[in-house]
Formats: sequence, structure tokens, C-alpha cells
Amino acid sequence: MAEPTYTGVRKRKWGKWVSEIRQPGKKTRIWLGSYHLPQMAAAAYDVAALHLRGPNARLNFPDLIDSFPRPATSSPDDIQAAAHMAALRLANTKPPPAAQHPPAPVRIGLSPSQIQAINESPLDSPTMWMQMAAEALCLEDYLCDGFDVEDNSIWDYSSL
Repeated sequence: MAEPTYTGVRKRKWGKWVSEIRQPGKKTRIWLGSYHLPQMAAAAYDVAALHLRGPNARLNFPDLIDSFPRPATSSPDDIQAAAHMAALRLANTKPPPAAQHPPAPVRIGLSPSQIQAINESPLDSPTMWMQMAAEALCLEDYLCDGFDVEDNSIWDYSSL
């Protein structure tokens, strides 16, 4: 059976369907997301195309466009958010098994104070790297019984 073809959608080698759209008059593109169904990527494209190109845009689902959300502004973030919501609405008509297809990632912003703290943290601190390595080794509680990161070397397994 042939795979469906939609405007603004392509399939990755590993099976995910992705969508992006070029901004009018620019060389830049807006990434609309990666989805497990081609119809979801097509719905995301439709929202962006209608917003950026107007009512004469070539759409994949012209009959559904009135049911899709509209971006609040022309910012790429707002277009991405509306596109993602449209894709999720279309996904609800044919839900995937949750274990095989987790939801798309959510973008989380950092406050200016969090960004400043990251920028000021000493990434070259040997103590910090040793502490991170010790914590990585201690993913399982049974590995870390009695192990104190401050008092022991991560290479001293006799203390475990």
C-alpha cells in the first residue's frame, strides 16, 4: 500500500513524519514538529500555511481548517503551538498505542535568573564532575547504600 503524500510533510528514515514551512519572503523555516502519523504533520502544516499564506494557501485538509486553532500572532512560537494543537486534534481520531508513540516534546522556557545561574555555574569544576559521575552511578538505590558522595571516591567500589 502506498504511503499518503501531503504538502509540507516528509517521512524520516526511522518512520516519523515531520512538517516545516518556509516563512514568506525569507530563507528561514518554521519547524512544525515530528509526528507518528502523516495526517498529524499535514494538519500542522495546514495551520501554518493558512496563517502565513492566507485563504489561497494549498491545504491538505481544506474541509477541516475551520476546526483547527489559529496562531495568536505571527511569531514562530505561536505558529508552532497552534500547529501542534491541530496535529493533536487530528490524532484523537485515531489514537496510537501510548507505549509506542509518546507525545511530542513540550518546550519549556527558562527564566532570566535560571539562565544566569547556568551561565555562571563552573562547568570546569572537578568537584562538580565527580559529584555528577557519582550521582550517575547511583541510579539504583541498592548501588548507593552507605555511599556518601562527599566522603568517598567514585572509583572506590569497596565502600559500596
